[in-house]
Amino acid sequence: MSAVFVDTPVLLAAFDDAAPERRARAREWLGLCWQNRCGRLSSQVLHEFYANARRRFASAIAAGDARAEVRRYQLWKPWLVDQATVETAWAVESRYDIGYWQAMKVAAAQHMGCRWLLSEELPHEQRFEQLCVVNPYVAGPGTVQTEARP
Repeated sequence: MSAVFVDTPVLLAAFDDAAPERRARAREWLGLCWQNRCGRLSSQVLHEFYANARRRFASAIAAGDARAEVRRYQLWKPWLVDQATVETAWAVESRYDIGYWQAMKVAAAQHMGCRWLLSEELPHEQRFEQLCVVNPYVAGPGTVQTEARP
């Protein structure tokens, strides 16, 4: 399965009226994930999304709407961070010399069997074993192959 793990800034960009080109690209990627049922994320990503959406877009997105968005992404069955995820994140952090919070996302994506990590916070095309980073503003959705889930 070619699942796509979506990082928090991509979710946030989908609501950013100040950057219409980035918003359009984020929505294009998210649309692909919904259409092909290949989107993945973690509880960490959803917590970050809610907190940052309320802080950055308080006038554009009401608390109830932000909560509704988090509930909608529950359909993607977010990875719940556990001790095994933390252990993997520590290994990723050490091996690849990246920050802990990004390592947590890499670890969650790996545990979910994702092929792609949609993020602008890590270098485009960086590999973490079978997981490959795709910067959504460098490459369009047509650059990855995904498979729909039943």
